[in-house]
Amino acid sequence: MSVADRPARPRQSRATEAREAVKSLILDRRLGVGDPLPTESELMRELGISRNSVREALKALQAVGIVEIRHGFGMFVGPMSLGGLVDELAFHGRVTPADGGHHLTHLMQIREALESGLVMQLIDRRGDCDLASAVDVLARMAEEAEVGTVSPETDRLFHDVLYAPLGNPLVGQLLGAFWDVYHQLRLDLGTPVEPPAEVVRRHRVIYDAVVAGDREAALTAIQAHFDGVRGRLARLRGGP
Repeated sequence: MSVADRPARPRQSRATEAREAVKSLILDRRLGVGDPLPTESELMRELGISRNSVREALKALQAVGIVEIRHGFGMFVGPMSLGGLVDELAFHGRVTPADGGHHLTHLMQIREALESGLVMQLIDRRGDCDLASAVDVLARMAEEAEVGTVSPETDRLFHDVLYAPLGNPLVGQLLGAFWDVYHQLRLDLGTPVEPPAEVVRRHRVIYDAVVAGDREAALTAIQAHFDGVRGRLARLRGGP
């Protein structure tokens, strides 16, 4: 097919062109998180677009975290955020898909697969990983279990500090997004049925398997960790 015969690409809308122009400016100038952006007037002049287009572009980029607007201070390159994704996932977590499944089940499967891969990385690098913080959190879990229940915050902290030695900032963001979705839907999911001591035990088994370098035990421990969530999802769907 010759160039002349190829179908023409649809023209981008002005709003899309404005957004892409601002993003290109950020990349071309190699701006980083927290760096100031030009003012609206400067963007109008440099990009050759109207004030309305600039404002629409900035509003759209603010919604996805690319631009941060600090009233009274100016505009800056925004930090990475999965807040929009969390809200969307939490909303769809309350919607039953056409296939009769449940979005929360799919989300849990993704998180389980993610953590299964992460513990394998920890085992591969365990000689270089300081897991002392995980031991401290396990001790806090045990203290909480003795007087009542393990708090969701402590549970979340264990996973954060366990994978922190991998040095991948996206891991914390992704796991945090999953936690935030579960938190928003906690009333829909119902209360956990595992005794607090069992919650502590399951986390300790994960830690012990990583320290021992036992891949099979680590994967089994991760699977067991999510059995409680699977049970709550089953009850949500009306199962046993």
